[in-house]
Amino acid sequence: MLTKSIPSLFTVGNLFLGVLSIILVFNGEPGRAAVLVIVAMLLDGLDGRVARALNAQSEFGKELDSLSDVISFGVAPAFIMYVVAFNDPNVISPAFAWIVTAIFPICGALRLARFNVVAGIPGYFIGLPIPAAGGVLCTLALFKNEINVYVLLVSTILLSYLMVSTVKYPNFKKAGIPKAAIWITPIIVAVAVVIAIKWPESISKMIFVPLLVYALYGLKKNVDGIFIRLRRKNKRRVHDENHSVKSDV
Repeated sequence: MLTKSIPSLFTVGNLFLGVLSIILVFNGEPGRAAVLVIVAMLLDGLDGRVARALNAQSEFGKELDSLSDVISFGVAPAFIMYVVAFNDPNVISPAFAWIVTAIFPICGALRLARFNVVAGIPGYFIGLPIPAAGGVLCTLALFKNEINVYVLLVSTILLSYLMVSTVKYPNFKKAGIPKAAIWITPIIVAVAVVIAIKWPESISKMIFVPLLVYALYGLKKNVDGIFIRLRRKNKRRVHDENHSVKSDV
């Protein structure tokens, strides 16, 4: 019974860090708030792998994971961005800032609901996974002094759209861990927490780069697919026109 509960402990830890992140950002510590979201991503990545290694997967764990993800990767990053960049009525209309802030977790919740009920494509996620979107958003907020606030607004809306889009993203969750190596996972989490406490903003900004590359990768693949389809359509149209000309002759 205790073994079956271990994956849920990782998920609850993910939720705890998400709530703690919200508290920290409202207490003026956005760097630590962002890095807690990153650590929550680590826990989110481990809970499913541990469940598969222990053969402890369940519907309860699946639903708990989704509920935790909405808080840790939807609400928390949105609040981080709002407090850090959008909370200035002299720059942005408060009503508009509230709407953009709310859109992000709403799209995250829709993304998770779709993930739970719609069969996906093997090896891929449909839409940007909410942990990646939340990771990009909360670390992007730390660049508020280098990036124009309107760029941050557009980026928040774009990330929200990517979550509910049909863009395909590689799924790395199927990579499992051996059952014998499960005892190492608490050590990994402990090391991550220590690093997070010691270098919060530096670590968060470093993590931003691979997360952004992942988010843009799916977008690029989707744009490439659009151009490929357009070229095929043009080729068919040219072929049909040539065929029609030959028929007239």
